[in-house]
Amino acid sequence: MNSAPASDLPDDLPFMDAFPAPSRETWRAAVDKVLKGADFEKRLVGRTADGIRIEPLYDSASPALRPLRGETGRWHVAARLDHPEPGEAQRLALADLEGGADSLTLAFAGAPAARGYGLVADDVAALDASLDGVMLDLIRLRLDPAPHGRVNALMLAALVERRTIAPDTTAIDFGLDPVGQLASTGSLAAPWPEIGRRLTQTIRALKARGFAGPFITADARPWHEAGASEALELGAMLATAIAYLRALEAEGFSLAEARDAISFVLVADTDEFLTIAKFRAARLLWARVQEACGLTPTPMVLHAETAWRSLTRRDPWVNLLRGTIATFAAGVGGADSVAVQPFTAALGLPDVFARRIARNTQLVLLEEANLWRVADPAAGAGGFEALTQALCEQAWTELQGLERQAGNGLPGIVAALAGGTLQADLAKQRDVRAKAIATRREPITGTSEFPNLREAAVSVLPVAPVARAKSETAPGKASEQDQGDLIDRLAKGAGRDMALSAPEDGLRAQALPSQRLAEPFEALRDRADAAAERPMVFLATLGPIADFAARAGFARNLFEAGGLSAPSGEGFAKDGVTDIAAALVAAFRASGARLACLCGSDAGYAAEGVASAQALTAAGATVWLAGRPGELEVELSKAGVGEFIFTGCDSVAVLGKALAIASQALSD
Repeated sequence: MNSAPASDLPDDLPFMDAFPAPSRETWRAAVDKVLKGADFEKRLVGRTADGIRIEPLYDSASPALRPLRGETGRWHVAARLDHPEPGEAQRLALADLEGGADSLTLAFAGAPAARGYGLVADDVAALDASLDGVMLDLIRLRLDPAPHGRVNALMLAALVERRTIAPDTTAIDFGLDPVGQLASTGSLAAPWPEIGRRLTQTIRALKARGFAGPFITADARPWHEAGASEALELGAMLATAIAYLRALEAEGFSLAEARDAISFVLVADTDEFLTIAKFRAARLLWARVQEACGLTPTPMVLHAETAWRSLTRRDPWVNLLRGTIATFAAGVGGADSVAVQPFTAALGLPDVFARRIARNTQLVLLEEANLWRVADPAAGAGGFEALTQALCEQAWTELQGLERQAGNGLPGIVAALAGGTLQADLAKQRDVRAKAIATRREPITGTSEFPNLREAAVSVLPVAPVARAKSETAPGKASEQDQGDLIDRLAKGAGRDMALSAPEDGLRAQALPSQRLAEPFEALRDRADAAAERPMVFLATLGPIADFAARAGFARNLFEAGGLSAPSGEGFAKDGVTDIAAALVAAFRASGARLACLCGSDAGYAAEGVASAQALTAAGATVWLAGRPGELEVELSKAGVGEFIFTGCDSVAVLGKALAIASQALSD
């Protein structure tokens, strides 16, 4: 059906006058009526990890002008190249590019993001083999920050020289990030002033060859993987960028030159709203930093990567959903490029299938959903504008707190790492989140909720993690080496060890952990799977199915999250059964289990709970009960109930106990 011409459409919608807009007070009165006295704040107001309020309703907002991407159009689809064997790396690179990627991220062995794998290139010839057939001047390249990142950057520049490609036709982000190295590894090979000199001389050598950069990366991944909240992640990322601004300025760069040398990496997580707000806030905050430096703000170069900490080893197919949500949020939030973690990344080196799915996640959102066609689609939405502004305020406070720690020649972020204060702040945030995971207030689908004990195995590439020998070092300081001469020598076939420098009395700090949220539950599943046969819990159901189904389902879901089998049938209250306790005992003994969990309604517990617990205890069972005991707690405890499992209990601790008890039955 053809639509009417625009000139024939009414200028207004008069029928809407019949529906007057309700006031917030009217809405609140209606909500209070539904709540029936329940606490509005507890029921309908959420809180982020930073304490930011998530209201149930927002008014529309009038968006202020805010910085957007530096280029319009599609974001760039990035794929990580991290296979240690050059031939296989080359095959994967070409498959990614032919399959729709237009950007490669090179993760050398030792890079935190390589997760124990990574490109192995002891000379430019090996790097050339890994990128054979890749037209370096037609795609974008990123170097993932890594130890010896300076040498990796020089090798890539030497490869461009070796192929006689004009450097000014390439788009390479060289990924130098000594602050990230200090955070991830706990050490830097030289004092901070020497690090600044190395950065400066390397950048000058690359610029002299015609490379445009960016050259330095302010990487938020170390903070995120160590447990940072959104505000602390943003604050630490900005503090890192400011440390680089100061280091380059001290070596003679103008602030505008230093600013243009920096790119950013931000993590896209599974909270869609917060991730969109975080990416929007990042651009606002960087513009504010530039203004404080007396610069006219220019758009930041912002790369997104889906969250490592949200990946799971169990039921990894759910990672596809996590990656989709994170990619959507990063694209809508304004990322310049996005890399999606393949869904099997937590299990090993992803194969061609997993890499293709990661790639296609982006392509579907770009080409079928057309997300790229609207710049900042969240603009004007009250919830997003409020979240963005609140994150800006919180992140600025975190940034100021880090900057105040500057001293003894160290910028704030480096001093905070060297002094351990940042590690302590991250540990506090990590502990809060770990408690939320353990109590399942933050559920992990497929792991802590709705686990699948019969999940099918997925495949990863049969590649062992890279064990690299310690490299030799050259006799002098890196800042005393001619970086341009090193590029020439590398291009002519010299090995990478030639470009290394002598170790000095460098900086030391406590290395940050890189943890996935699912690890506590995965450790429990691993314990259960290692048993000769699967540990089991006997569900002692009381009453008809209608009475016990809810709590039996809850108990089964909980126990299976720890790898314990907890089968339940139609119950024991069947026609002709007069002695329920005797029926429970007979079924318990036949099961071979040691742990029995009573499951029923509150009325069933009042009528049969004590007698059933006594009978099962007498039969040698360790008896637990699903649900809160209420007024029956003392009586049930005396009858032998040793543990009560309920929504909000510490599931990790409870499952650890259950595994220990159930394992006794297997060893008897």
